[in-house]
Amino acid sequence: MVTDEVYPDWEAVYRDNIDRMYRLMFAKVGNRPDAEDLTAEVFVAALRPLRMSASVGEVRAYLLATARTVLADYWRRTLGREVTTIDDEHTETVFADPPVPSQAPGRIAAILGALPDRYRRILELRFLDSYSVREAAAALDLSVANAKVLQHRALRRAAQVAQEVDG
Repeated sequence: MVTDEVYPDWEAVYRDNIDRMYRLMFAKVGNRPDAEDLTAEVFVAALRPLRMSASVGEVRAYLLATARTVLADYWRRTLGREVTTIDDEHTETVFADPPVPSQAPGRIAAILGALPDRYRRILELRFLDSYSVREAAAALDLSVANAKVLQHRALRRAAQVAQEVDG
């Protein structure tokens, strides 16, 4: 499909293509953390050279070419060799498939639900609400040092709970 439409800004490029790029990367590497990192690398690499006057089709083609380069770097780093095969037929299949629903929210809720209140609260503040250690300490009426210790203990306990949840 060739279209003359153009994106109004970079954010529109990102919103329209983030799911496509993520699904492609997930299909190639098979795990969520690496797929998320590689998707971010594609957009960071494409940010500067991408012309906003390019058509939607040109932008998608450029992102796909960038994805090939990012994947080649990934495979070189992890396997010590370059694997860049992204065939167009497979790519269209990946884009046409419905997105895979995330199990992360349920897993996070199960882990946090099994933690003592103070452990759960420090982890919510730090990692879900993006508080700094200082801000979390203030919210919990603790010193910064005590907040760090609480966070450390909470993370250790959360790791144990995660192993139990994963069975």
